[in-house]
Amino acid sequence: MASILKVESLSKTYPSGNKFIKVLDNINFDVSPGESIAIVGPSGSGKTTLLGLCAGLDRATEGKVTLNNTLLNKLGEDDLAKVRNQYIGFIFQNFQLIPTLTALENVMVPLELRGEKNVQRLSADLLERVGLGDRLDHYPSQLSGGEQQRVAIARAFSNSPKILFADEPTGNLDDETGTHIEELLFDINKEQQTTLIIVTHDSELAKKTDKIISLKGGKII
Repeated sequence: MASILKVESLSKTYPSGNKFIKVLDNINFDVSPGESIAIVGPSGSGKTTLLGLCAGLDRATEGKVTLNNTLLNKLGEDDLAKVRNQYIGFIFQNFQLIPTLTALENVMVPLELRGEKNVQRLSADLLERVGLGDRLDHYPSQLSGGEQQRVAIARAFSNSPKILFADEPTGNLDDETGTHIEELLFDINKEQQTTLIIVTHDSELAKKTDKIISLKGGKII
């Protein structure tokens, strides 16, 4: 079976004053469709940088990222944005909801960008699925942290992504709420047969995935 994500000899270097800091050093791995992967490691080990490179949010200094048979390195910004809109879902630690839009409108945004039909009904169905059917007209400031992350999950799955990137999805939540969010994430992921890549400090969450990639000092250990 072809990989949905293939990372080859990936390195990322940032300038710092008059020298360079290597954040990632010769990273290699591949992910099969439908597989769940946790990327773990101490702060500063390069986890979020790796996630950004895999999702086409940043460019590697060396190496290649192939996502859904598309080599990201060769694409311009417009084409990268198209790939993200077509194939990728995102969930962030700080929710990244648009504060001036309601829960329903936040979920509608990616669907409208794709030119989908029945956007309002699809978005309402997704919010119902994550247990927020009675919160459609609430703004982010009127929702708890757990509820905001549920909106973010509904939004992430709205375009039926091939691959979902989650950066510390339970990092800002208490343990009980975090556990509910994890269950929801894995349940919907299974239903939609999405590939899941999670960056996490949470070893219990990491154990629920099919494979764990452990980083230290920018290398896979």
